[in-house]
Amino acid sequence: MSAAKLAFRLCASSAVALCLAITPASSRMMSPAWQERASGQIKSGQVPSGFPVPSEAFKRLTGEWWQWAASIPVAGNPLLDSTGVDCMVGQRGSIWFLAANFGGGSTNRSCTIPKGKQLFFPVVNSVNIDTPNVCGQGSDRIPVADLRAFSAVLVDGAVDISVTLDGAPISKLARTRSEVFEVTLPEDNLFDAPCQNAGLGNVPAGVYSPAVDDGIYVLLRPLEIGSHTLNFKAENPGAGFNVDVTYLLNVVPVKLR
Repeated sequence: MSAAKLAFRLCASSAVALCLAITPASSRMMSPAWQERASGQIKSGQVPSGFPVPSEAFKRLTGEWWQWAASIPVAGNPLLDSTGVDCMVGQRGSIWFLAANFGGGSTNRSCTIPKGKQLFFPVVNSVNIDTPNVCGQGSDRIPVADLRAFSAVLVDGAVDISVTLDGAPISKLARTRSEVFEVTLPEDNLFDAPCQNAGLGNVPAGVYSPAVDDGIYVLLRPLEIGSHTLNFKAENPGAGFNVDVTYLLNVVPVKLR
């Protein structure tokens, strides 16, 4: 068997847990059981029952969500924010991204949002990035098809998925496989600590590609001015993963004239 590879896998879901998955070069899978699930559940062009087929805009936005989240240094990164003080970091345009919680668990945040902004966020998602010679991966590249199979595993096993806004359930959730994209990481990035803790060194600043994401996403229309409570949660018992995030949103008027 060829030398083992390590692909650094982000299992994000309102919580982003870094998964270091040793993958033999011959199969680039994790174990026979996971290999069966990854190959048998998600196929090109298919979406699990119960979720609408995502639009092309969703496929683009999922990659942009990761480009936003991964580009922000640890100090000030919304994924590590326990209060909501960093919710506005990196926001621009008509769509605001809401962060999950890096590492899983429960988090309560308060966030002030300008009127007229749509809100886009994952309930559960998983990104995989090809990182030759970084974080334990060998020099060989990992094909996009394998990256997609890795990403599908966490989302396939997600249960108890729930999104509520002001106590009312939100049903328009979309299982989305992203377009292939790249991420630009700063020197002090989200993946440094997990890789260092695993004894695999840091993740240098740079542009990494290809990257792919698989997840269940929500796009909310602009909210009325005033206070709103948004909660989203999910879990994957087999992976020991759970997330429960509550946002207290304050939508404020904007004067443009």
